[in-house]
Parts: sequence; C-alpha cells; structure tokens
Amino acid sequence: MGESDRRGSAPRVAAVPEATPARLTVSPLPRRAGLRAAGEVDLVTRATWTRALEHAVDEGEDVFHLELAALTFVDVAGAGVLAETVRRLPPGRRIVLHQPPSALSRILQMFWPGLPGIEVSPS
Repeated sequence: MGESDRRGSAPRVAAVPEATPARLTVSPLPRRAGLRAAGEVDLVTRATWTRALEHAVDEGEDVFHLELAALTFVDVAGAGVLAETVRRLPPGRRIVLHQPPSALSRILQMFWPGLPGIEVSPS
C-alpha cells in the first residue's frame, strides 16, 4: 500500500498540459495573387490547406505566390496536396513558394522531382 493510500487520499498526479491542436492560418497577400500560410499542415489542418490551394487553381493568374516563412511543418500528405494542385494548373501557370520549410522542399524533391509548374524562390 502506498503512502497516500494509508492516509485515505488519492495519490497526487502531476498535471499534464493538454496538447494544443495544430493550427494553420491562411490569408491573402496584399499586393499580388497568392496566400500567406502560417502554422502546420498535418492531418488536423489538411482540409484548410486543401481549400487554400484551390485558390491557386481558381485564381486564373499566371503566377500564384505562396509565402511560407511562418509555416513550421508540412507532412508528406500536405506536400502531396500541393503537388496535385500544381498538376491541375493549366499549362503556362505556376506556383512560386517563398521561404518554404526545408522539409517541404526536400519532400517535393524526393517524391515529385522536376514537377513542372512549381518554383522555389530564393527569397
């Protein structure tokens, strides 16, 4: 019998902080066709990511910019949504990624090397 059991009170358990669900915020760019994404792309936020990327197809601009400097994580499925979006673009249109997480660049290179219609900007 433990010490707390002899006294008749429940044993003390340290409080475990609840995990905060992943968040993804997407907002339009002020001066050009495109979006700014911040947060994480994973199972929880994939629907938001997918809806946001639909704008790239629907927008009709030759170049659609994605500013991703504040994106901290993209899983393989999220990268796949991006690749599928790029494949759906009409010929001559492209998506330019600005400051994507290094993992996203690696995933795209590994699974979709040389995918036409996607460009990673050095800035």
